Amino acid sequence: MTGPSDETAREGGAVTVAEWPDELAGVLTGAAEQARTAVAEFSGPDSVGDYLGVTYEDPNAATHRFLAHVPGYQGWQWAVVVAGYAGADRATISEVVLIPGPTALLAPEWVPWDQRVRAGDLSPGDLLAPVKDDPRLVPGYSASGDPQVDEVAAEIGLGRRWVMSAWGRAEAAERWHEGDFGPDSAMSRSTKRVCRDCGFFLPLAGSLGTMFGVCGNELSADGHVVDKHYGCGAHSDTPAPAGTGSPMYEPYDDGVLDVVETPATSSAEAGEPADD
Repeated sequence: MTGPSDETAREGGAVTVAEWPDELAGVLTGAAEQARTAVAEFSGPDSVGDYLGVTYEDPNAATHRFLAHVPGYQGWQWAVVVAGYAGADRATISEVVLIPGPTALLAPEWVPWDQRVRAGDLSPGDLLAPVKDDPRLVPGYSASGDPQVDEVAAEIGLGRRWVMSAWGRAEAAERWHEGDFGPDSAMSRSTKRVCRDCGFFLPLAGSLGTMFGVCGNELSADGHVVDKHYGCGAHSDTPAPAGTGSPMYEPYDDGVLDVVETPATSSAEAGEPADD
């Protein structure tokens, strides 16, 4: 392998190809076996595998990479950084590190414990309390004794300790709008008819009813909240298919049978042994 390319040199800022000594590039590139020996001394000769190549960090440093044979580190690589200076006859080992390669088995990205429960994780018998100071919830309301006031209050949470906040409703509306039963879903884009005009559409009460309802068609999104601009092929205005349905064939009367009498055959003709 030759020295650094023009592009690599330009990325180094003030460093240019003319300032890169060929002798130093040769020393850094030729330090592969020296780097292998450093890995063997660090982790044992059986832990270093095939040579994978060399890359340059700057005019005075290069990194040699080897496949790692370390239990539990499949796909990882040894990276050995070597350094040198103009006029040096050999490179110096700067560091030996184990780094993940393109196929390395890595631990999943860390997720805080209070964010690890996802939609669909709740099973029968599980208990899942809302988080403390959940922004989706606000205190509910008690009966006032005035029928007119209580009738209005019933819609916003009469008798419940908590009701959804405006922020919680907005978050739910955004999730429904962008979900599988929103106007941008593949099903909705495949038809021109929308739920707003469908006889199976059951609008929600309250402010969410301006955008959403529940589908009552058991053959479609039955029981799911759907956006008014969602649509599917089971719309109540969908016309019946034209034509007679199946191809036309000549009728076949299986009640008309041809009875053909066959002559009786002797036992000899049938190949049966004769009686003694």
